[in-house]
Amino acid sequence: MDMLIGGKHISGEDLSEVKNPYNNEVIDTIPIAHRQTADLAITEANNAKESLQEMSAFKVSNKLFNVVEKLKDNREDFAHLLTLEVGKPINESLVELDRSIETLKLAAEEAKRIYGESVPLDAGLNGKGFFAFTQRLPLGVVAAITPFNYPLNLTIHKIAPAIACKNTVIIKPPTEAPLTVMKFAELLNEEFPDGVINTVTGYGSEVGDYLVTSNQVNKISFTGSVTTGLMISQKAGMKKVTLELGGNDPMVVLADANLDKAVKGVINGAFLNAGQVCMGVKRIIIENEVADEFGQKLVTETEKLVMGDPLDAKTTLGTLISEKAAMQVEETVNNAVNEGAEILTGGVREGAFYHATVIDNVSMDMDLVANETFGPVAPIIRVGDVEEAIKVANGTEYGLQAGVFTSDYANAMKCAQEIEAGTVFINKQSTFRTDNMPFGGFKNSGVGKEGIKYAVGEMTKTKLIGLNLR
Repeated sequence: MDMLIGGKHISGEDLSEVKNPYNNEVIDTIPIAHRQTADLAITEANNAKESLQEMSAFKVSNKLFNVVEKLKDNREDFAHLLTLEVGKPINESLVELDRSIETLKLAAEEAKRIYGESVPLDAGLNGKGFFAFTQRLPLGVVAAITPFNYPLNLTIHKIAPAIACKNTVIIKPPTEAPLTVMKFAELLNEEFPDGVINTVTGYGSEVGDYLVTSNQVNKISFTGSVTTGLMISQKAGMKKVTLELGGNDPMVVLADANLDKAVKGVINGAFLNAGQVCMGVKRIIIENEVADEFGQKLVTETEKLVMGDPLDAKTTLGTLISEKAAMQVEETVNNAVNEGAEILTGGVREGAFYHATVIDNVSMDMDLVANETFGPVAPIIRVGDVEEAIKVANGTEYGLQAGVFTSDYANAMKCAQEIEAGTVFINKQSTFRTDNMPFGGFKNSGVGKEGIKYAVGEMTKTKLIGLNLR
């Protein structure tokens, strides 16, 4: 599949294979872009700014709604391609398509709601006699660098609000899973002028660094690792950045919790997309007195998961993105066992598959939970009371989302107020998200917010216009 730059399909001499992680078959090839290709994309995006910004909000909204309908019409084809390149079960891919359609709808609606406000200058010294108001204007060119785990939905969370507020876009899709994103860009290009949407593909930092450092790019929106995020923030200069850098999300289970509900939360939170979710349940922090019962219930439900061909509708646990990724999870779990943790079920790798794993007696100094483990692993950390649970929950560099299960609303509010995370859900796991909510964490989980309305705020600049009426 070729890159899309300035409305033209661009290939290259160097190509990269995109493989199905389930059977290692080649799905397609993509070009490996270099600095010159990135420069061309930047030029085309800048050239397209005027044509987009001349459109009315009504027209931009309608065109985004047209893309919504096209995505609906091609829902099954997109889900099939998504499953092939990511290895997630087809039913999960269909959910990602539904969320992507919803996210795009929200952006189409938000395109008509980009408001300024009146400012009472007479509230300040010498301001009497003025009438002032603000406008929210597009930044110009937004570069979106996106990850493999939810390639379509997370890309739409970046590019849809950018276009809604009349920015042109350059996408660098994930090299491991670029095809769904590149196919979606084609739908956008059918509706918008050439150069409004551009894709550049390839390995390494050459293209990414060029986008980040170029003074012709006005914003970087990135989802990925802390290491890369820190490099972007250091190199971006004066341009705006939104960084979503993952999480090590806790799920606190207190002794008075509904354990069946909490177990369901872990199943949905730790094993979704084979655990490759930034806001997935990465640490189960549970009071000692119910830990044994909880562990038994969790093992029973975990062993009901069906591992197999991701295109089979019966499959509920697919592959990781690659065998290498599965090997990393395997090594991390084995190290935890060597340090005293106990596997209750799972702990087996088969190629790019890693069996859903429940592991007990985990301590906070183990790498399994000290850092983010991107795989289908549910680590249980036992604590004595709510104060210790909060301390453990906060004992990480991350602060994306958290879940707390309890029937005591005093403890619920205590956890909600004291856990350091961008979102805390009560009696729901951390993986819950609606596409209109503000999404973004504290500490090393990043800066800025996604969620369409909030992303539009991050992708506009505010101008004040003041009229002297005296």
